[in-house]
Amino acid sequence: MGFKADIILWDFQRKELLARLSLHKGKIEGLAFSPSSLYLVSLGGQDDGSVVVWHVGKREAVCGSPASARSAGSATVVVCSSCRDEMFVTAGNGTIRVWELDLANRKIRPTECQTGQLRRVITGVKMADDDNYFYVGTSSGDVLKVNTNNKLMTDYGPQKEKFSSGVTALLLLKTGDLIVGTGGGIVALCKGSNYKVMKKIQVQGAVTSLTCRGQGHQFFVGTNECQIYRINYAAFKEELIAACHNEAVQDIVFPLGTSDLFATCSKNDIRVWHTPENRELLRIVIPNVTCHAIEFMRDGKSIISAWNDGKIRAFTPETGRLMYVINHAHSLGVTAIAATSDCKRIISGGGEGQMRIWEIGERTHKLGEVLKEHVSAVSCIKIKKNDRECVTASLDGTCIIWDIVRFSRKQMILANTLFKCVCYHPEEYQIITSGTDRRIGYWEVFDGSAIREVEGSVSGSINGMDITSDGAYFVTGGDDHLVKLWDYNEGAVTHVGVGHSGNITRLKICPGKKYVVSVSADGAILLWKYPDLH
Repeated sequence: MGFKADIILWDFQRKELLARLSLHKGKIEGLAFSPSSLYLVSLGGQDDGSVVVWHVGKREAVCGSPASARSAGSATVVVCSSCRDEMFVTAGNGTIRVWELDLANRKIRPTECQTGQLRRVITGVKMADDDNYFYVGTSSGDVLKVNTNNKLMTDYGPQKEKFSSGVTALLLLKTGDLIVGTGGGIVALCKGSNYKVMKKIQVQGAVTSLTCRGQGHQFFVGTNECQIYRINYAAFKEELIAACHNEAVQDIVFPLGTSDLFATCSKNDIRVWHTPENRELLRIVIPNVTCHAIEFMRDGKSIISAWNDGKIRAFTPETGRLMYVINHAHSLGVTAIAATSDCKRIISGGGEGQMRIWEIGERTHKLGEVLKEHVSAVSCIKIKKNDRECVTASLDGTCIIWDIVRFSRKQMILANTLFKCVCYHPEEYQIITSGTDRRIGYWEVFDGSAIREVEGSVSGSINGMDITSDGAYFVTGGDDHLVKLWDYNEGAVTHVGVGHSGNITRLKICPGKKYVVSVSADGAILLWKYPDLH
């Protein structure tokens, strides 16, 4: 716990770092700028327990103090006044304090606010525009109104029907009405001193933030399931304007021959995206299970997917209707999946290391063959264009080239690594592999011999790769958060993309080489312009 937690001050217009302010230990709970941006107030976490006022122009601390009394819980929220630079409010578990800055003596002086018999854990504070009072949202699901001048609670509510899962965000309108966001995903308009709910709507996920636009004719809602809604005040109807995955994205695929659509999968869902408009077209939700891999069937009639509950599920790409399920496909979850180009067979790999080949008919699906060679999870499967051969990469340190007509092993490649990805060169006489040893290996398909190895990354494993349709270039991504474009014959990096803040799990070059799409463990999907190489 001894490390310093820095506050980083940025210039918003120029997008550059101005200063690092270092004083708090372990964690910073909250930050607030004073109305004229003269001061910055920072609140340390539970282990730090102090509140510090910084002078923004001089980039130095003015003064600090313990944030809450010893008898009270820790403070978690800080809000500055709307009119005066010298006043701010902190609140938390059983404590609400109004602070005054005495610049001449370099001191901050707190006044505890009296809430009578109520004991509350404060989740958010909203200051009125004229500074006469402020509203406090609590984890019990009610709102307290506190007078700033005499530090007394004037009223609270709703007294009977409290908001379920607590009040998580507040927004004060010019009319004096209050918009309340709750942990249960309800956005409600409250009027009067009894906080009567006039209108309410339900959004997906707990509300994390509310912010208004202009005079409050529109406002925006952010939720913890990575959705942003725009709500029109007059109609009070929600409209989803942005969404993304809120768990690690496991895989990304393009349908054959089009770059306008792609699908990604994550915990709970598969989503289909429209590339030109960057918007979500379809969401297929299967709650509480994780989808490890997806594939578009060559004929475009279904999306097949591999899930950690051991099932293979197929959906229609337009409506997301479930077409069929293969139950108990693998015992430790299905980890990789691929389909032949005639759409009659699916090859799946499991967490226990088995490979299974499924015969898919019009209305039937049956197990064709089981291939037991790998002793650990299969991470990637690629099938040759003629559907007679495939290659599988596994976490047991082997890649195996299979004959999938006679169901026998042709070649086995051994390396001291956990293989994460494998690709056929388009002419199919070589394969490239990579994994946790950070090396990219080129191998001969005919006899499994090593051609060469290149250092793929300085730090962290390589989790995804994809090769262009002409075989001249390929892309890799991994735990170093970088997307790299390689010249296949030279074995050298030509371009590097910096942008991910989490480990890259998979990436693909779109058909027609317009973009590279990469997905990462922090739920991000990044579209990169494919570089002009001529």
